[in-house]
Amino acid sequence: MNILILDPQEIPENFLSGFKRFQETKDVYVLDNNELLKKEDAFVDDWNEQQKKNIASHLRTTAEKGGAVICVKKEGKLLGFSVIEPDHFGTESTYLELSFIHVSADYRGQKIGEKLFRKTMKKAREMGADKLYIGAHPAVETQHFYKKMGCLPAQEVHQPIYDREPRDLQLEVTL
Repeated sequence: MNILILDPQEIPENFLSGFKRFQETKDVYVLDNNELLKKEDAFVDDWNEQQKKNIASHLRTTAEKGGAVICVKKEGKLLGFSVIEPDHFGTESTYLELSFIHVSADYRGQKIGEKLFRKTMKKAREMGADKLYIGAHPAVETQHFYKKMGCLPAQEVHQPIYDREPRDLQLEVTL
């Protein structure tokens, strides 16, 4: 298993073609009066081929603009990836956004996400960030992962990220 930081030309249109985003959610956490509450909310997240192409295009553009696309591959197969957006923000410009971190459905439960997250944190430090900001999927399992990785509620909510998906929980991790 290799963890690689990709150059833009290493991210073709079909970069995510074999990747399985599938996630079935039954329970989520919601923030209510600064308290996390578990709530039943069943839905499925999955990406069709067009969405995968659009995301691959975003990844390539992010890498071109100075962000980072990090992937885990084994024998040429994409097992997981993460993305650090290039622009610093926050009152003291200490944050970079972790916009994507996913492990293909057929490879979850093997600690790939943990290794990928640690490599992503290291890369974000190298890019000059003090913290990673995450608009995190509210699924209970996803939130348990972020908590295990040391993430806490964001001290500064970044409105553009919040507005993109208001159901996400706004998290940060200190690097």
